[in-house]
Amino acid sequence: MSGLVNALVIVAVVGTVLARQLRAHTLDTDRRWWLLPLVLAVVALREPGILDAHHRVESAALLAVELLIGLATGAGWGWTTRIWTAPDGTVWTRSTKASVAVWGVGIALRAGLFALGSALGLHQDSSALMLGLAGTLLVRGGILAWRAQSFGVAGRPAPAYGDEMRSAWKERV
Repeated sequence: MSGLVNALVIVAVVGTVLARQLRAHTLDTDRRWWLLPLVLAVVALREPGILDAHHRVESAALLAVELLIGLATGAGWGWTTRIWTAPDGTVWTRSTKASVAVWGVGIALRAGLFALGSALGLHQDSSALMLGLAGTLLVRGGILAWRAQSFGVAGRPAPAYGDEMRSAWKERV
């Protein structure tokens, strides 16, 4: 795929995921939450330009940092997402303001990483960003699936960062 197609795929995935996460929705723990990150990773790794041919060590280091940022963003997003069960036992989830802040920090770090790569004269392909996004979604999905399994059929909301600062009431859909 070309860089433009990769960029469009990234924008479409991020837009869809963020739009869905900012409203309350059911969390299907039986679903294959790892499938979309796997597809993104395969598409990213199939690209030949993921590493700069003239600066392999430097571009591999930037790719490793991109993956670490993606994993940290996914972990932060997973732990700041609010999870609760409805009286009928369904598990609900919704991102919090802290989740949005985690995304903002992740985007700022990625922009800084891109600026560093540009300053070093490295060719940077969009497939590295797609691989980082795959890591973000994989870690977030795993944490949410694990957190959702941690409480029974009916229970109170699982705490998210900042929950103790406000009253805990169930968001209505």
